[in-house]
Amino acid sequence: MPTPEMLTSRPELQGSKEPGEPQTPVKGTRRASSKEAPSAHHEDARPSLGTLRRALSRVGQRASGRASEEDPGLLRRSSRFLFRSLRRPQNGSPAADHCQGTAVTGAGHGSEMPCGVVDGVSQQLSPKAGPEELEPEAGQSVADLITQRQLLAAFKQLQHQETQLVDEKASHTFERDPTGFARRAMDVCLHYDGLGAEIGTIVRETLGPGGVDPTALAELAQVVRAEEEAHPRSPADGDFLRTPRRWRQQWENAVRRSAQERVGQVGVRGTSEVAEGASDLARVLAELGRLVRCDLQKIQLEVQPVYTAAGFPAWETYRRAYHDAMAQRLQELAHEARGCEQLYTLLDWAANVYGSPDFLGAPDLTLSTEPLPPLLAPEVWAQLESDYTSFLETKISSCFDGILQLEQSLWAAAEAPEVLQGRFHTQLSTDVHMLVAEHVKAAGAISAELEATTLRICARELGLFLCRFEKAFLESGAVTEPHLGANINAFEELRTSLLARYPGTFSELEKPLAAATRVFQKRLLQGLQRDVQETLQEAHRYVVREYIAQALRPRERFRGVERKTGSQKMSLEAQAIGNTFQGLGSEAAWLDQAILCVADILGETRKDYIQRHLEALVRNYPDIRRDHVLAILAMRRLGRHRNQRLLQHTQDLLKAAAKARASEASGGRVLFEEIEVPASVDVLLTCI
Repeated sequence: MPTPEMLTSRPELQGSKEPGEPQTPVKGTRRASSKEAPSAHHEDARPSLGTLRRALSRVGQRASGRASEEDPGLLRRSSRFLFRSLRRPQNGSPAADHCQGTAVTGAGHGSEMPCGVVDGVSQQLSPKAGPEELEPEAGQSVADLITQRQLLAAFKQLQHQETQLVDEKASHTFERDPTGFARRAMDVCLHYDGLGAEIGTIVRETLGPGGVDPTALAELAQVVRAEEEAHPRSPADGDFLRTPRRWRQQWENAVRRSAQERVGQVGVRGTSEVAEGASDLARVLAELGRLVRCDLQKIQLEVQPVYTAAGFPAWETYRRAYHDAMAQRLQELAHEARGCEQLYTLLDWAANVYGSPDFLGAPDLTLSTEPLPPLLAPEVWAQLESDYTSFLETKISSCFDGILQLEQSLWAAAEAPEVLQGRFHTQLSTDVHMLVAEHVKAAGAISAELEATTLRICARELGLFLCRFEKAFLESGAVTEPHLGANINAFEELRTSLLARYPGTFSELEKPLAAATRVFQKRLLQGLQRDVQETLQEAHRYVVREYIAQALRPRERFRGVERKTGSQKMSLEAQAIGNTFQGLGSEAAWLDQAILCVADILGETRKDYIQRHLEALVRNYPDIRRDHVLAILAMRRLGRHRNQRLLQHTQDLLKAAAKARASEASGGRVLFEEIEVPASVDVLLTCI
């Protein structure tokens, strides 16, 4: 005789019961089975055929109507509806009295199940008793097959029983015994529920420590596909037995629950520790990354091939499930993040670590094969960026203060700046470049908006730093030639390189940088005024000398318009050179006429005036030689006789100039003496 324990002896079937539904024990004991009760009692106690049909029709309609909701508890709730529809009235009949003490109270509904139905289900669930159609030829019940995870074999048996029941119902076999049909239909439904529950168990154990045998995964995939082929759509007549079981949806829900459980377990005890520093948050994120990486690697390398071989793609479902679970976990961590480091750690992990193509650790494994929703909601992301930029302003200002303190320590130590490639060098420009580039690159790796905001912060803080640096340096005792030169070079590097690298944002710093550079240049010139005049004049003379040397080496003679244009260009450039060096403090104004005289000879339209220009050239620069004059005349086409006359006149002037130079106590003004004139065909022709 079945006992109450027999109703709960199958954990794989009881596992399908809804979590919030308590199990009510059977009250009393059975005194007689359905075989022992007189047939009259059955006829009096059972509902009419029309009532049973209407009840089954209502069950089928409810099942088909709720199928679109993809509720995994659909079949279990529908089973209870089927029980309630077959409940016997309490009319005081012998059958009713006989069953009154053996009824099972329905949890949460206050309804009672008929003892005949419970008895039938108990016999069906018992491995020792049941109708012949429930036992396969090998002697294993459906429940045993489910326990052994022979899911496909179990489903085939259930499908056979379902088909047999449908056929018998269509042939009106149960017109006299509707309770028997309900008992057998309930048995099929409960076993379907048990099979669906086993699918969830397999999914939960797939990523567990022991894992799941690939055969079980293949069975899972095959049985889901087999059920979809057997129940492609809800039947038009609302037949509950042939309603789709939605096992694919149950499988997807189980995958999502598994991902949420595994991700949710990471860092739970350390949640209160996140506020202590970025290292704790980074540790939690690292653990999350390792978990997701290991799980998805296992899924794609071990689980997915088994599913794919069975024609059941699983990667996208797992990928989206883990993505959603990570999104939920990251939202929780975002509310706990504090400080610049924590905020950036969270933003950087979401944008660069999780969003990296090689997040899964292998080049052939990718996390994103199609667009996914963002890990953080847009409003959360915007708030994180806003909080981060607020902390970033303080941090960047502090970094600039650190650079200033480092420079001040070098000034106090009286350490001379190093010389690189003939120029005084300081780490100031390098430090500023690294500071700006580091923060801009880090922000750009997260988003373009954050990069633009960081650029504006860096530009603003650099402008304030320039004023503080200039004031601190001029007030220090390190205003020496080497430090002035090093700072001028550093500011010039900042002006050129920062504007070139970030043309839009740092354009407003061009004027402050140029102004500070001029201040340092002025102080440098003031400090070197006595010693620098000679150096500056030498530089002035060098520029003029090299310019004339290049001008006396033309590739060909100038003609017509080219000669006039060349003369005008030389005049303008001579003025520019003179103005530049005069602005720097050069007093060698005598150098300005050299290029102008050559330009006048080249562009003179009245050939008779060329002699005047030669006289001025020899008078101002007595160190000029005959070969210089030949090279100058070779730039024009004056004719043989005119060239000879001009050369002869110039030769007389040079002799007089040589006597004057010999009588001078000093060396005088030297310019052309250091200019070498190469021999050319034009010069030889002019000489001839």
